[in-house]
Amino acid sequence: MQLNTLDWGIIAVFFIVSLAVGILTSRQSGQSSKEFFLSGRNMPWWLLGISMVATTFSADTPNLVTDIVRKQGVAGNWAWWAFLLTGMLTVFVYARLWRRSGIMTDLEFYEMRYSGAPARFLRGFRAIYLGVFFNVMIMATVCLAGIKIGSVMLGIPGTTTVLLVGIITVAYSALGGLRGIVITDFIQFGLAMVGAVWAAVALVNMPEIGGLDVLFTHPNVVDRLDFLPDFNNPEMYVPLFLIPIAVQWWSVWYPGSEPGGGGYVAQRMLAAKNERHAVGATFLYNAFHYALRPWPWILIALASLIVFPDLDSIRVAFPNAEKVNDDLAYSAMLTFLSPGLKGLVVASLIAALMSTLSTHLNWGASYVVNDFYQRFMKPSATEENLVMVGRITTVVLMVLAALFALVLNNALEAFNILLQVGAGTGLIFILRWFWWRINAFTEIAGMFISFAVALFMHFVYPLLGLPELLPWQVLLLGIAITTVGWLAVTFMTRPTDEATLQSFYLRIKPGGPGWGPVEASLPEDTVATGSGKLAFGILAMLVGAVAVYAVLFATGFYLYGNLTGTLVASGIALVGIAFMVMQRDRF
Repeated sequence: MQLNTLDWGIIAVFFIVSLAVGILTSRQSGQSSKEFFLSGRNMPWWLLGISMVATTFSADTPNLVTDIVRKQGVAGNWAWWAFLLTGMLTVFVYARLWRRSGIMTDLEFYEMRYSGAPARFLRGFRAIYLGVFFNVMIMATVCLAGIKIGSVMLGIPGTTTVLLVGIITVAYSALGGLRGIVITDFIQFGLAMVGAVWAAVALVNMPEIGGLDVLFTHPNVVDRLDFLPDFNNPEMYVPLFLIPIAVQWWSVWYPGSEPGGGGYVAQRMLAAKNERHAVGATFLYNAFHYALRPWPWILIALASLIVFPDLDSIRVAFPNAEKVNDDLAYSAMLTFLSPGLKGLVVASLIAALMSTLSTHLNWGASYVVNDFYQRFMKPSATEENLVMVGRITTVVLMVLAALFALVLNNALEAFNILLQVGAGTGLIFILRWFWWRINAFTEIAGMFISFAVALFMHFVYPLLGLPELLPWQVLLLGIAITTVGWLAVTFMTRPTDEATLQSFYLRIKPGGPGWGPVEASLPEDTVATGSGKLAFGILAMLVGAVAVYAVLFATGFYLYGNLTGTLVASGIALVGIAFMVMQRDRF
């Protein structure tokens, strides 16, 4: 793919703007660790919401969607669409609780909720486990997408791609901190969406495709259009729909869709001006992430089935491409774009790549600095020292992610590995706010059991000569073993000490029926009356999820030319939106 002067000019302007934001915000972000990692807790909901959307819109996201659609059809997207339920639970139940905690990172939660050495261990260990090892794996999948884009669209080796993108991303992330990242995310999201939509329109209307009507009636595409899998075929609906919607969303920890909130989503909520801004930010994120963005990617994925019906056709067209798999079809399709649009789309993909990397770099560095370095190594560290360590950690994380990216093969493989590692732990993150009996040993057991099961199933089980299991069967097995394990450990170990439970309850006021013994130990006038709010929050979660799904499907029906489906889905969406508007004062 040849880029002309205009294309390169667009890319250069994007790089310059990103660096400029980092430089302009560097002085304020360097004032303190709270400024560097939380932007002074004074960010508005709309900017934080867009930042979360930009973070989850990485260069590997359209690759993942393309991989899914080419293998499993549109219905295969329930593997990640199901996480909307998790997101809406965070919006209407957990966002206020996180902001109310007033902590610096979500790992600080451990020593607020639990007590003693186990709580300290959890905070320190997960700072390295999540902030470094797990975070590096996530960033490596993002870099993998960059490698594939670079090899197909620019003809450059993977090492060159990660070096160029890494240097720019580290520069503005280390200089501007979260404030610079959030502002840059806003610019990058706009560019990324314009590029994705424009590319989809151009590619669907190229002569080889012939427009939407031809696309949706082509033999390679027509059997992949259904929103739901064939319910007469258990081999389709069980793994593609039933498991994600019934089990996966609440039982699996996955970055950006953590049950109960967490990670960089919690970081954004903690950076909000107040609780209402935290709720607004997470709602905007989920609405845009699930209802606004998927269709441009889906359309390009479907179009790729006509131009590149199999992997051999991709290999023939791009003999020098690295790590050929179905996810490479997205980048392959973009090579057909016209001059100028090529530069815009390449810049938009770089923007998506950099927005995700920058967030993960800052988020991971916040764990290392706040929850390991300051907590255990140098409690008396000055603010200047903490910011310096944060900037050094940012560089180190980028280097590790770039190296690990070179050993991965495809986005869907990495997605499945991450799901398996977190299998069975999700319910812990939901219940720990509302059930006093959850303790530090619960989380320790869940973490280690799920990780051990994932390693065993991925590396040892295939060597034992036992019957081969499908990915969804492996996932269910991991969830079952892990859940039984952490429940057993919970009841075999002592609960968190009473003083810590009382302090947590009085600070957070979670409500619900799971705090009975703690409420009984407190003066009656200090007991929260939050059961009604919890029930309403769950109702709002369901209504909000239905409304967002309705918008998603209304868009799909409109593209398919199905007027009845469009009107019905739009009506459902309007009813849900009306409910949330009328009840907004209760959120």
